[in-house]
Amino acid sequence: MTVRKQKSAARWQDADELRWAVQNWVTRIGIKSVQVYVRPMKRKWASMSSSGRMTLDASLLKLPKELGEYVIVHELVHRLAPNHGKVFKSFMLAYLPDWEEREARLQKKVHALGN
Repeated sequence: MTVRKQKSAARWQDADELRWAVQNWVTRIGIKSVQVYVRPMKRKWASMSSSGRMTLDASLLKLPKELGEYVIVHELVHRLAPNHGKVFKSFMLAYLPDWEEREARLQKKVHALGN
């Protein structure tokens, strides 16, 4: 098994590890710290309030880390660019060069789950 396959198969240990990943990305992106909550969500993987409260769907714990990381970065980039326009996409490309591939894989998970 290649290193890439091993990495993509890695799952989150628990909600604390997911929260730690958020804080790691907050530092890497250089934005103000956020409050992180993990709970079941019915319609989306995550949300970010204007006050800096990030809520992550508990189902992310069952997904490969790299897909959860995509969700985290996506939400944090909204602190820099509120919509999904060119600026948003530029930031995504800068922080996660393979973000479009990760997004496509996450969408396949949604369809597979019937959501």
